[in-house]
Amino acid sequence: MNCLILAAGLGTRLRELSESKPLTPVAGVPLIEHVVRRAAAGGASRFVVVTGHEADRLERFLADLATRLQLSIEFARVDDWTLPNGYSVLAGSARIEGDYLLSMSDHLFDPAIVCALAAGVPPEDLILAIDSNVSGELIDLDDATKVAVLPDGTIDRIGKEIEHYNAVDTGVFMAGPGLAMAIRAEIDAGGAGSLSAGVQRLARAGRARTMDIGSARWIDVDDARMLGLAEALLAGEAAMAGAASPSCEGRS
Repeated sequence: MNCLILAAGLGTRLRELSESKPLTPVAGVPLIEHVVRRAAAGGASRFVVVTGHEADRLERFLADLATRLQLSIEFARVDDWTLPNGYSVLAGSARIEGDYLLSMSDHLFDPAIVCALAAGVPPEDLILAIDSNVSGELIDLDDATKVAVLPDGTIDRIGKEIEHYNAVDTGVFMAGPGLAMAIRAEIDAGGAGSLSAGVQRLARAGRARTMDIGSARWIDVDDARMLGLAEALLAGEAAMAGAASPSCEGRS
C-alpha cells in the first residue's frame, strides 16, 4: 500500500517546543516516526512524504528511518510551504499511481483505522475516516475539521468553521487520483486549494464517503496540551501491549 504523508507546514502552535513539527519528540520518538510506524503496521509499505519547512533536517531523518525500518520512503519537496495543504497533496500524489493512504504528519492513529480503510477500496475517489464521538477527550474541537455526514455515510459538508456537524475528520483517508483532480479544479476555479475544498468538491459529485472509526483512537498533536495527551495515550498503549508496536493483528 502506498502512503502519502503531508509534512510541509510550519506547525505554528508547536514552535515553542520544536522548530520542526514532524520532528517534535513524543515520548522520546519524533512525531513523524510514530506516523510512519503506525501506517506501516496497518499495511503501508511505500511512503511519499511532502516536505517544505525544515525540509533538509526532515529528509535526513526520514532517510535514516527508511534504513532502520527497511521501508521505501521518498520525498516530494514543495517550494512554497505556506500554501494550503491541497498543494502538498498535488505534489505528493503525482508520484503515486492508483489509490493511496493519506495522512497528516501530526496525527497519531490506531493502525486498525488503516486496516479498515484498506479493506474496502471503493469505486469512490475518497474514503475519509471520521470520529462521530465529537466530545471525545482527545479531540480539540476548536482546531478540528468538522464533517456533516449524511445517513448513507456520504459527506454533506466539511470544514473547520461549519456550524452543524456530527463528526470530525481524523486526518486519515484512502484516496484515489480523483482527489488531486478535484483540488486542481478548485484552484483553477479561483479557490485557495485546500484539501478540505477538494473533498467537498468530490462530495458534491457523490465521489466521497466516510468510515466511522468506532472505538479506535486517534489524536491531532497540534499544541503543547495535545502533545501531553498524546504521550499519555502512548504510555497507556505500551502498558496494555507490553510496549509492542501497535498493529492490526487480532483486531476485527
